[in-house]
Amino acid sequence: MAETNAAVTECHAVVKTGIDILSDENFARLRGKRIGLVTNHTGLDCAGRATADLLHNETDLTLAALFGPEHGIRGEHDELIGDSQDPRTGLPVYSLYGARQKPSPEQLEGLETIVFDIQDIGCRFYTYISTLGNVMEAAQELGIEVVVLDRPNPINGLNVEGSFPDAGNLSFTAFHTIPVRHGMTIGEMAVMFAAERFPNVHLDIIRCSGWKRSMWFDEAGLTWTNPSPNMRSLTQATLYPGIGLLEMTNLSVGRGTDTPFELIGAPYIDPQPLAAALRSLAIPGVAVIPTYFTPRASKFEGERCGGLQLQITDRTMFRPVRFGLALATALRQLCSEWETDRLNVLLANEQIAEAIRSNVGWDGIEELFETAEREFEERRQAYLVY
Repeated sequence: MAETNAAVTECHAVVKTGIDILSDENFARLRGKRIGLVTNHTGLDCAGRATADLLHNETDLTLAALFGPEHGIRGEHDELIGDSQDPRTGLPVYSLYGARQKPSPEQLEGLETIVFDIQDIGCRFYTYISTLGNVMEAAQELGIEVVVLDRPNPINGLNVEGSFPDAGNLSFTAFHTIPVRHGMTIGEMAVMFAAERFPNVHLDIIRCSGWKRSMWFDEAGLTWTNPSPNMRSLTQATLYPGIGLLEMTNLSVGRGTDTPFELIGAPYIDPQPLAAALRSLAIPGVAVIPTYFTPRASKFEGERCGGLQLQITDRTMFRPVRFGLALATALRQLCSEWETDRLNVLLANEQIAEAIRSNVGWDGIEELFETAEREFEERRQAYLVY
């Protein structure tokens, strides 16, 4: 966990997150309760103090267990994780990204409340919302309250983009029938899960103050903490819903470089024709620059890759999922070595995956998910709290 900074107590952020509001309320909602906390290194108040430390130090409540998501309680891992002990608090840390993805009844025994405090990035296959759903399911089964300490959607709460996963294709990277970019906070997602999946869960959302749906993370006045090892900037979080869609294929998405998700490439790609094909589609808000790079780790480690450097030129116009799918159509047309057998792992929509494989034009691909976007924008209205 992050070090407590006792000298810094005043909050200068535009937005106060759920932990700040809970602290302002002197933790009244949790008084007298025995608590489990689902968190990681992003669970910080505006003074940089870890939520785990704040709850552990409170005398009128009992923090009994910690639960860690993908990447671990400190956000350092890119592999499956085992259970451990937190050296700072001495509490057990139960991994929800290892032998199990859902807390067991034994781990939850004696708990009255599960608190959830993790910074999400607003993308369906970024697994923190799946961990939230699994925790809510376990809590409903045992009659345990869930308290979500809300945080902003860093890539704004307005834009919705992409297709629904197929009903039979739900998974840990497609937990619920939502589009790739959902435009909701993690608290709002919990409200949707409760209404549509877990109607008997006792849910309490501690809302942010000062957040507006149009805000991007850099407008909230909050300190950026990498939510996972390769999510190092707001630019990368903005690109991720589109570029990340393709990373299960034989394509480097820049892991093993200094700028993951800002680079794509492979040894078989000729950068100039690929850049020209994407420019011809006139996807707004992004510049594509032909380049070569050599990943130091991950896919194509040590191999020279031709590809593209991506620069967001207007984030209000840029639609990352559209760009990612447009990139897929261009790769299919130009690169016979690009393999599409794992394209649907994160896309989770066989109709769109098959349309890409069949060289359906970009306009035809876009039509396949525009209806889903409109349907979701209407459906989510009942669950928005800002």
